[in-house]
Amino acid sequence: MIIRKLFKFEGAHIVRNCSSKRCKENIHGHSYIVEVFIKSNKLDKGYMVMDFTLLDKVKTFVDSFDHSYSLWNIEDAEMRQFIQKYNKRIAEMPISPSAEGYALLFAFVIDKIIKNTEFANGEGNVMMSSVRVHETATGYAEAYREDLDLIDFTLNDIIFSEAIVEEWKDKDWWEDLLNDKKFINQFLS
Repeated sequence: MIIRKLFKFEGAHIVRNCSSKRCKENIHGHSYIVEVFIKSNKLDKGYMVMDFTLLDKVKTFVDSFDHSYSLWNIEDAEMRQFIQKYNKRIAEMPISPSAEGYALLFAFVIDKIIKNTEFANGEGNVMMSSVRVHETATGYAEAYREDLDLIDFTLNDIIFSEAIVEEWKDKDWWEDLLNDKKFINQFLS
């Protein structure tokens, strides 16, 4: 069975090396919709794939991009300095902040978050199935589990500015994920 959870964020970027002159030469923004699809081979004691409250770290991760500038780490020094001078919320990415790049990055991280979530309500083999990122009302990119083979970066290549980290309720969650620690279920008993 598959379930879907929707998240939203407002973000800005430049998509270097694309075909569109407007996109590759200008800072611009979008109202993003992120759909996370999760599957399992069985239902838990409540007849659910999983309780949505267990996606709190996914919500924190997606929200880290809200009202943030997504900085592709290949930008030249002058642009990086400009962004850092005039923006407090910066999410540095090892991949282009295109819809496809976001979908792949989000799928990679959300997959790790789910793998590090402690399930204690009889859940089955819960896993990320895909992540769909709507950049506009008419277009989206979707990354599936098999697309994780396209990943050539690690979690350490994703860097959040101090202003983003300061807003996290759980200041240690990212470090815990980097260290492959399990997220203990604090909502259900």
